[in-house]
Amino acid sequence: MALVTFSSPLLHKDVTVYAIAGDRGTILSIAEKHDIPLPFDCRDGNCGSCLIEVEHLSDKSMGEMLTDKEKGLLKSLGKLTTEDIARAEVNDLMPRYRLACQYIVRDEEIRVKFTGSPGGA
Repeated sequence: MALVTFSSPLLHKDVTVYAIAGDRGTILSIAEKHDIPLPFDCRDGNCGSCLIEVEHLSDKSMGEMLTDKEKGLLKSLGKLTTEDIARAEVNDLMPRYRLACQYIVRDEEIRVKFTGSPGGA
């Protein structure tokens, strides 16, 4: 089971929810299921409006690998470098910034930070 804590100025306090690891649910779908007001426009990794900052709260860092769309968009937004991509691919060290519509939750404990404005994390 995964624990996902959402943190944003839009929330009165942090909200922690259980997510079933391996059900292929994205951070965005989990947020919607629990009425968390995480902004999004496309759901496809094309726009960047669901930009989040992910903090791993345990030693487990098992998030889904970066998609090609996510790599390109996060690089264009200045949130990801070539070195970040190499660390993710070679050492399984997930980058700090991700797209909520692309990040599939695994068996991990994470804090998801978002500003509430599209593309802001």
